[in-house]
Amino acid sequence: MKKLLLAFAFLGCSAAQAQKLTSTERKLIASVQQHVPQTEKLLEQVVNINSGTLNVKGVREVGTIFQKEFDALGFKTEWVAMPASMQRAGHLVAQHKGKKGKRLFLIGHLDTVFELDMPFTKFTRLNDSTATGQGVNDMKGGDVVILAALQALQANGLLKDASITAYFTGDEERGGEGPEARANFIARAKEAQVALAFENAIDRHTVATARRGSSNWQLKTFGTAAHSSTIFKPNVSYGAIYEVARILNSFRETLSQEQYLTFNPGLIVGGSEVTYDQAKARGEVVGKTNIIAPSAAVAGDLRFLTEAQKEAARTKMRAIVSQNLPGTRAEITFSDGIPGMAPTPGNQKLADLADQASRDLGFGPVVAGDPGARGAGDVSYVAQYLDCLDGLGAPGKGAHAAGETINLKEFPKLVERTALMIYRLTR
Repeated sequence: MKKLLLAFAFLGCSAAQAQKLTSTERKLIASVQQHVPQTEKLLEQVVNINSGTLNVKGVREVGTIFQKEFDALGFKTEWVAMPASMQRAGHLVAQHKGKKGKRLFLIGHLDTVFELDMPFTKFTRLNDSTATGQGVNDMKGGDVVILAALQALQANGLLKDASITAYFTGDEERGGEGPEARANFIARAKEAQVALAFENAIDRHTVATARRGSSNWQLKTFGTAAHSSTIFKPNVSYGAIYEVARILNSFRETLSQEQYLTFNPGLIVGGSEVTYDQAKARGEVVGKTNIIAPSAAVAGDLRFLTEAQKEAARTKMRAIVSQNLPGTRAEITFSDGIPGMAPTPGNQKLADLADQASRDLGFGPVVAGDPGARGAGDVSYVAQYLDCLDGLGAPGKGAHAAGETINLKEFPKLVERTALMIYRLTR
């Protein structure tokens, strides 16, 4: 009986909160709800096309489907091509010009981590609330959240004066190298005032006001090849493998307790003959147990919340690398990837907007999540230029893994919240 009373109390609370919606907003939400079957059909259509980053044809095919949807909404669409040498599909841009409210920049991506040589999983309903499929939540589900929200706005004549640019990149999961890969993306974002990114939602009560950035590092160590029986002697060497072990352990001891900072040695090779192909992420090594290893190599990543944290970590890592064991030397190089998205008051205001929209819809509160729970994303490239919010996309589990799922009961609620947020931002 007590549980039943609590349930009625919650329903009463939800109904009271929903009354905060204006008549126009209630019509907007009704349009989202009426369109759920078509929304799910669009999601199934794009999930059933492999669009691994390196599958240029597949990425373009998914983009073409979304392009037609944007065209139908009256958006001006175009493809931003990348150099042929980059071997990337390019980016889909859809723009709607208006003079009312905030200028919005909506971020999605067309590619997934699932390449053509991986087992393919089509959109499959597992039960009444769960479906699986490649990229179903990361982030084809998020792309569909954007389109479904815009379709509901258009159905109610609410896009007429809105200034919105939707930018779906084609290589978020494996970004093309060189500044041109995101130059147009950044330039378009600078024309806006607010960026909303639709990477998968951890849950509908959590959004991202901050995301960690990512960069890479390569460590090489060198020693003197000699018979193993002479190791540690003054005129010989500790060898490259002991030196690389010293450095990695010192990294762990010195930096592993710092909040939001992580560094992972993802590949290591050491021996008499060592080769490492960065492009293929592949290493080969030849060595014998009775030879002191003359060389070793490690490839890793470094994740951080702010540029200051990144640079401070690099300084400490360089200092550790320079303190060589006798008879060895080492060098470390760093390469930038995606910058960090630091928390800002402007980002928090957007989280507050999401919270208010959620409460008004009767869905409960929304809070800013832990930045350490997320990796890097496209939104971070533009976070220094405008207010940003991420994690607005599809709810589900297992992103980047076989069996990735979406919660189909929560999915329409996030479309409703997005539609309401866009409407309020563009008034």
